[in-house]
Amino acid sequence: SAINGLIAIGMTYVILTGGIDLSVGSVLALSGVITADLLKLGMPVAVALVAGLGIGALLGLVNGLIITKLKIPPFITTLGMLVVARGLALTYTQGRPITGLPQRFRFIGTGSIGPIPMPIILLAAAFFIAALILNRTRIGQYIYAIGNNPVAARYAGIPVDRYITFVYALAGMLAALAGMILIGRLGSAQPTAGEAYEFDAIAAVVVGGTSFTGGQGGLGGTLIGALIIAVLNNGLNLLNVSSAFQPVVTGVVIALALLFYRAIR
Repeated sequence: SAINGLIAIGMTYVILTGGIDLSVGSVLALSGVITADLLKLGMPVAVALVAGLGIGALLGLVNGLIITKLKIPPFITTLGMLVVARGLALTYTQGRPITGLPQRFRFIGTGSIGPIPMPIILLAAAFFIAALILNRTRIGQYIYAIGNNPVAARYAGIPVDRYITFVYALAGMLAALAGMILIGRLGSAQPTAGEAYEFDAIAAVVVGGTSFTGGQGGLGGTLIGALIIAVLNNGLNLLNVSSAFQPVVTGVVIALALLFYRAIR
């Protein structure tokens, strides 16, 4: 659940502002293949990691700028980025996976510190920092204010466009970090990686109680939602449910969660 949890943290920020990001799966794939290629070229691990995270943040930044400056709805903008980033990943690799990653890089996906796997450590660190920002800083207050009423927030002097752009850049960077973990675990970077990951992330956020209209919710519920989705997916695998049918179950869970929270409100 660490990979979905990282993506869901960024998705929580986005949805709290009243937006949506459908491009995170494709951003994960493009960041992953570029990072893997840099490693194959002999780039130091730290430099390749920073480059991969930078690609993710840059793609998220482009999303945010298109939404705020060109006033194109988040759904359309991120749907376009989903297609563009996936196409770039396939073009960059000519549709082939990149293999032979160095073992010291794979530590991020397969290593551990003591008994705790690295993906869990990275998820915990990202969750702690993101929760601190959201609950204890002015940035978090502004994000909730924008989600509640962007017009009132703008009249109150909050730089709405700047913070909306920030949350999309953050979502892109966290998707890239999830991609680093994924290719570290697999030992290869697939241009088709991350397909439909955005739906699991959205499901985790919604099941965790964050409102799709923005301004309500938090990361605690998102973490629980990510664990629920992981248990659900794992249970479906153990029950030999077809992978083609599993998204149907996830979609039903999202719909039921939305109906449930609407009812209790």
